[in-house]
Amino acid sequence: MSKIKYYYDTKSCRYERIKVSGWDVFINLMGLLVVSSIIGLSIFFVTDHYFESPTKAALRKENEELKLYYNILEKDMKEVSQMLIVLEERDDDIYRVIYGVEPIPDEIRTAGVGGANKYRALLEKGLKREELIVGNLKKIDHLKKQIYIQTKSYDEIMDMAKNREEFLASLPAIQPVSNTELKRLASGFGMRMHPIYKVRKMHAGTDFSLLTGTPVYATGNGVIEFTKTQFSGYGKHIKIKHGFGYQTLYAHLSEFLVRPGQKVKRGQVIGYSGNTGGSTAPHLHYEVIKDGKKVNPVNYFYRDVTTEEYSEILRLSSIENQSLGNY
Repeated sequence: MSKIKYYYDTKSCRYERIKVSGWDVFINLMGLLVVSSIIGLSIFFVTDHYFESPTKAALRKENEELKLYYNILEKDMKEVSQMLIVLEERDDDIYRVIYGVEPIPDEIRTAGVGGANKYRALLEKGLKREELIVGNLKKIDHLKKQIYIQTKSYDEIMDMAKNREEFLASLPAIQPVSNTELKRLASGFGMRMHPIYKVRKMHAGTDFSLLTGTPVYATGNGVIEFTKTQFSGYGKHIKIKHGFGYQTLYAHLSEFLVRPGQKVKRGQVIGYSGNTGGSTAPHLHYEVIKDGKKVNPVNYFYRDVTTEEYSEILRLSSIENQSLGNY
């Protein structure tokens, strides 16, 4: 049974019954709901921020561990990247210099590892921190590419090391004739006076003034590529293929002692000097070809001369005199 409430009316000097309208009841209920909502939200806010639920506490701990592992991974990738830089510098500045090969170009070492399509499947998942994941994947892919390039480079250097003995034996590293007194070098590599046309013309070899019949030696191990006889130009001449991009040519000979396809050793007599072809006096014209380009033979005369003798050969070969042959 509900209680009936009264109030004292001073005008009528008596107690009157309090009448409550439906609107008053509605207003009171709405006020109660608002106050209750505010109190409930306050309690939820305080509880959520100051009193973690077991689920939230576990998630927070997991995130902290993931962040720790991420930082460790980031540090490890930086260390690996720094070690790779050291290996690349050693490869380019030491190992490749020793074996006389060009460093790996930067554009190859630093080339990209794929476009945006490579990570499309991951990006389509809509992960909250996808930029961190994609960023690390790109770094790892770049490191993998660097490691692959460096591995292939070491394979190449290993092959060169295995072939080093053969390489050194194949180099055209001695003079093609006996020249102990250094008096036989008549004309060097470069612009020289042509013996017939009397104009300066490129002389792509070295001339040794010799008596006809002087022994001519193979300057490095190799295979006789051909022996040819011409009535002009080189006259009787031999070409040896040494491998590793090297070839040598011996011109104006009087006699062959080898045949095409025959293997020869450094210091082996392959023929005798003469005055054949476009020669104006008995001599040997000698050329060194590296990767199809004729280079200065004097730069390779180091196995059978001292430092002082080599300096004298350089001096003699640099004199701009007249060559002894017509080429």
